[in-house]
Amino acid sequence: MKAAVVFEKGSIPQYADFPEPEVQENEILVSVKAASIKNLDKARAGGNHYSTENQEHQPTIIGTDGAGYLENGNKVYFFSKKGTVSEKAAADEKMIIPIPEELDFSLAAALPNAVMGSAMALKFKAGLQPGNTVLINGATGITGRIAVQIAKIYGAGRVIVTGRNEKSLESLLELGADEVISLKLDDHDFKQKIKEVHQETPIDIILDYIWGHSVEMILSAFKGYGTFSHKTKLVTIGGMSGDTVQLSSQILRGTDIQISGSGLGSWTKEESALLFSEIIPEMYQAAVEGKIKMETEEVDIKNIEAVWNAEIQSGKRLVIRI
Repeated sequence: MKAAVVFEKGSIPQYADFPEPEVQENEILVSVKAASIKNLDKARAGGNHYSTENQEHQPTIIGTDGAGYLENGNKVYFFSKKGTVSEKAAADEKMIIPIPEELDFSLAAALPNAVMGSAMALKFKAGLQPGNTVLINGATGITGRIAVQIAKIYGAGRVIVTGRNEKSLESLLELGADEVISLKLDDHDFKQKIKEVHQETPIDIILDYIWGHSVEMILSAFKGYGTFSHKTKLVTIGGMSGDTVQLSSQILRGTDIQISGSGLGSWTKEESALLFSEIIPEMYQAAVEGKIKMETEEVDIKNIEAVWNAEIQSGKRLVIRI
């Protein structure tokens, strides 16, 4: 079969012949039609992700999820660590989700990862309740844009977003955001704006996609002064602006804030099961109904080498069509 294969660690995937997967017990064969490419896939392909750093590299098919047909003709989304950018893929039977007939394969392949990076944090880590005020830090990326829409679906009363790309930031207002704050502001003005928002409508949840200096500024803006403070949950999902921050213990002692993370390894088995049985199907239906919008950049698998390091337009997810 044809597949996108990394033959040497750190090399660009090549369109090449590769043996069809051997289907093990509790697995099922999928004829793949579309697979999304994410930062996770690039890190795993390069051997730089924590899930692969201790593994000896072997020729590997790229990709961790996709959409296609089962042998009986049913449309499904699936997750697999064995590679998905190929004509055939073996998927765990517990990690297969029906796709509504009305939903295009590209959107069906691209949406679930963004749902994992937003709904899981909002639902389980932050415990979003109807009427909550949510601040999404670094919301102009793919997952941040989905987080804005899912926060509204889950009943958020107000959603405030931050970002650097002014055009993308303003477009979030069309997706449900109520207010935008530019990360291009200087530190004083950015902190002051966060303080004003927090005083006007106390922020219940901070969903963070970039970490780094902006989080330091947000936490500094929340710092209490010995009086009662509003309870806020900060959930970090990404680290695009840096993997570490300086955190004053005074902020934690003087502020009612809880800090946690959301990602692979942080969810319980029960929560992970609900992702496949309830959450993604719910968001597929929301997409069918027009409540979730997502843009994709579609490329044929034969062009994988040319597109691997290409810059994809902001706000779009790369999808490989097979």
